[in-house]
Amino acid sequence: MEVIVAKTAGFCFGVRRAVEQVYEQIDHGKRPVYTLGPIIHNEEVVRDLEEKGVTVLENEDALEKVLEGTVIIRSHGVGKAVYEKAKKQGLCMVDATCPFVKKIHRIVEERSREGYRVIIAGDETHPEVEGIRGWGDEKTLVVKNEKDIENLPDLTGEKLCIVSQTTFNYNKFKELVEKFSEKGYDIFVLNTICNATQERQVEAERIASQVDAMIVIGGKNSSNTRKLYEICRKECKNTYYIQTLGDFDPESVSSVRSVGITAGASTPKNIIEEVHTNVRVKRV
Repeated sequence: MEVIVAKTAGFCFGVRRAVEQVYEQIDHGKRPVYTLGPIIHNEEVVRDLEEKGVTVLENEDALEKVLEGTVIIRSHGVGKAVYEKAKKQGLCMVDATCPFVKKIHRIVEERSREGYRVIIAGDETHPEVEGIRGWGDEKTLVVKNEKDIENLPDLTGEKLCIVSQTTFNYNKFKELVEKFSEKGYDIFVLNTICNATQERQVEAERIASQVDAMIVIGGKNSSNTRKLYEICRKECKNTYYIQTLGDFDPESVSSVRSVGITAGASTPKNIIEEVHTNVRVKRV
């Protein structure tokens, strides 16, 4: 059996940086350590951090109850109000926001100040998008598909600045931009999809088109992993979405000649290696 593992599979720069910063704070061991939301969408990593004493604050309301300690902002980033709240409470903050997400925050804040209505292409319930929106104003909107655009009020006469969630599907982003263009709106477009995300999606699509079965590894709540699965599923009907080796059924690929493996940005290298090894061993 031929097994192809995507070179771009696993931790991206922003996620790796965030996780490392949490472990650094644990090593300091001077004060309680909190993360505002799970540091990444991977249950294995979050469980390990909790065992080492890290507490996950599920929302901003939980943050209000913290009286002392270090609060780590995950790679998804947060809105401006969260920084102000933590500062007011006198908490030590470690900002592990991905630099690419941080760049979008600056763009949204600046363009909103200049009078633009900011349009974010993404999932409005995703923590990254919630954080980005928190740097805009009351006019800032989020669209995920063409139906969302059709439901918008008439924006004729307004200056629009279109940005994107870093993990958004690039082809879908282009389609949304074209839809705004067709309406004749005054738009300023900034493709803020992370290069690593684009590369991962392109490579996954290429591999899926060449193999008999495709395995996509990642957390069940991982937006970028779900998008990888959707992309691979279009190219290879035998595409499987798993979180860990425990979810993998060797029989599902026992009769194929080639298997591709990719993984979301929150998937540790050891999980990818375990799946890779198991696929080969079970076939032998």
